[in-house]
Amino acid sequence: MLPGRGRNGRATRAARILGTRTAWSAVGDGEFFCPGCGGDRNYQRLTGHRRFTLLGVPVLPRGESAPVVECAACRRHFGTDVLDHPTTTRFSAMLRDAVHTVALAVLAAGGTCARPSLETAAATVRAAGFDDCTEEQLSALVEALAADTGRVFSAPCGAGLAIELHEALDPLAPHLAATGRESILLSGARIALADGPYTPAERDALATVGAALTIRAEDVTRLLAAAARTPS
Repeated sequence: MLPGRGRNGRATRAARILGTRTAWSAVGDGEFFCPGCGGDRNYQRLTGHRRFTLLGVPVLPRGESAPVVECAACRRHFGTDVLDHPTTTRFSAMLRDAVHTVALAVLAAGGTCARPSLETAAATVRAAGFDDCTEEQLSALVEALAADTGRVFSAPCGAGLAIELHEALDPLAPHLAATGRESILLSGARIALADGPYTPAERDALATVGAALTIRAEDVTRLLAAAARTPS
């Protein structure tokens, strides 16, 4: 059989004669975490209109294509759900704010803001990215929190503080591996244990942290017990 005379040859000729083409239009832009590049990149959000082509010339509309995100660096196209993933810069800020909120919640639950707890909390917050955080700043924030909400120190985690914890942790949890979520919980546990065993209010606050991080209650209990057995 001569080349181009078989079924594959006929399909190839047909594809050259008839086909489809998508014309893309930019409808937005911004910065995102590109899974192809593995880092923060600029992007364009594109909508597409498909057309049948005859000999490469668009002739008939064929409907709209699903919108895509095009990376400005690698030019690859991704589904728009890729924008749900925070950029590296945004993720770092979310993590920093989460650790700061957990530290304040545990200090407020502790009731006394003892120096060992304040020192541990300040070191933890600085390690998360607030380089200039001091014990005095944290103590003032806890006192301001109590004055603003009418919260009683060493009381169980109230609705207001629980809401703050969920606001800080809920958006972060889906983007953290299990070890990352546990690490945030354990950072709070170390603050609580710095001045002695957990108080009931501290356990309550840490349970709220664990719930916001989607850690199962039994795993929260296990992790807190393990932290209490670990020498400081």
